[in-house]
Amino acid sequence: MTDQQPLWAVMGPTATGKSALAMALCHKVGGEIITVDSAQVFKGLDVGTAKPNAAEQAQVRHHLIDLIDPGTQWSAADFVRAADAAIKDVRARGRVPILCGGTGLWMRALVRGIFEAPDIDPELRQQIRDDLIKRGPEAVHAELALVDPEAAARIETRDPQRIGRALEVYRQTGTPISQLQAAHRFQERRYNLIGVALEWPREVLWQRIEARTAQMFEGGIVAEAEAALAQGVASDGPGLSIIGYRDAVQLLQGNIEAPEALRRTTVATRRYAKRQRNWFNHEPDITWIDAQTPVQAVLDGLEARSRPESAG
Repeated sequence: MTDQQPLWAVMGPTATGKSALAMALCHKVGGEIITVDSAQVFKGLDVGTAKPNAAEQAQVRHHLIDLIDPGTQWSAADFVRAADAAIKDVRARGRVPILCGGTGLWMRALVRGIFEAPDIDPELRQQIRDDLIKRGPEAVHAELALVDPEAAARIETRDPQRIGRALEVYRQTGTPISQLQAAHRFQERRYNLIGVALEWPREVLWQRIEARTAQMFEGGIVAEAEAALAQGVASDGPGLSIIGYRDAVQLLQGNIEAPEALRRTTVATRRYAKRQRNWFNHEPDITWIDAQTPVQAVLDGLEARSRPESAG
């Protein structure tokens, strides 16, 4: 059963200005932000995740950030449970919840429900995990690309958890996980999502990503990675596997120099932005808008799409 009350969202690729727009909308309508970001849930990883600072959080309340330690894994199901509770809480206080972030899988899970993946044989799962360690995620990613190119295109070549998940589903069922997810996408909606995604010309976005990456390395991402390692977080733990932090770890371990860490993070972020764009291109509830659209015009558009006569 769909929750008929409109739920607004500001989504899209990294470094497009989502947070600034969402905060501006919150100021206009009395809103609070429900963060849809699989990196900002980690405590202590602030710089590399572009987490809102203390002043920004004082202006607008943000939900679903700083929830878990960098060594803890959080799933889409965990996010949905927490987001449902946050949305209910915000509405109960007469405020307006606004989703904001770039983790498309989590947004889809919230709106369409959780994709129920098949049970995986433990021996098969262990075999794939061992293979990832022995051969490396890049080699296993290349194997995934042969059997499920669509999933491989969405998954970073150095993301062992998602690579392993996609490959184990294919080996267990003989069906690509991308096909199973596509079928799931057309379920009845849990929420009446009305969202926008911000778009820059590619060259401009690349420049913004490059500038943000430089800012992160100047602003303390290496120190945050070092602190996490000192707390006992594994170098390949969930938090330190995030783009930027994994290169900071490589830098700390002496495997690469600072310029190479910066280059790798920039390239990985650009690839991630391309995957995000592809994802949101396939979301029927998301409308692309120029990233420099005035806030009032964005608000007018969201309100127009929220009227009952515009549904359907």
